[in-house]
Amino acid sequence: MDRSSENTTHFGYREVPVKEKARLVHQVFESVADNYDLMNDLMSMGVHRLWKRHFVATSGFGRGDRVLDLAGGTGDIAALLARKVGSTGRVWLSDINEAMLGVGRRRMEDQGLVGNIRYALANAEALPFRSGYFDGVTIAFGLRNVTDKDQALREMHRVLKPGGRALVLEFSQVQPKLLSKLYDGYSFGLLPVLGRFVAQDADSYQYLAESIRKHPGQEELAEMMRKAGFTGVRYQNLTGGIVAIHGGYHA
Repeated sequence: MDRSSENTTHFGYREVPVKEKARLVHQVFESVADNYDLMNDLMSMGVHRLWKRHFVATSGFGRGDRVLDLAGGTGDIAALLARKVGSTGRVWLSDINEAMLGVGRRRMEDQGLVGNIRYALANAEALPFRSGYFDGVTIAFGLRNVTDKDQALREMHRVLKPGGRALVLEFSQVQPKLLSKLYDGYSFGLLPVLGRFVAQDADSYQYLAESIRKHPGQEELAEMMRKAGFTGVRYQNLTGGIVAIHGGYHA
């Protein structure tokens, strides 16, 4: 369960009031926004770009589709989607954090992606879109930061058309035991050090490492999606389960 009790939830390994988590997460991403892309490249040695390309390439979305990218941050997924849906399609780059959304908008404009991109400052738990509007909804490396994941999944289901698809790319449970031990050492040893020296913010990257461990594993997230109303739920592990792609359909 995401919540530890009626009134508290986890923020990394800390227990905090439910009402406080969104503010604390907001502070983290306000702090890391300017260095977010550089840190992602350093932390994953560039592999995150391969994960994202595979995520979009296998999405099944095509020309003319309307796709909502939640927690879209600096726009990596939205840029790939915009090229995939073409000039007749539309992609909404959405994030709850104004600083992250601002960075994403500037990046889209720098790449000349202006004709089929829209922007929305939005909370994934209460989306400002009518039901059945989108052909697809994506969220990449954002679901673990949402306070009420079940509610966010229900909202993703609500805004999808019948037959529409939701896709979640997120850190998950590493499968091989040796890789899991190595990954733990890397996450809690190197990430905060990189955060301190590159982004001048060790605490935010300590939280991000902890948030990965608190996120539901593959089977648990798949079941959460089913309970939110999705059918045909499947997942694919990448890089030994360091990340996983979960997908489901609005029946």
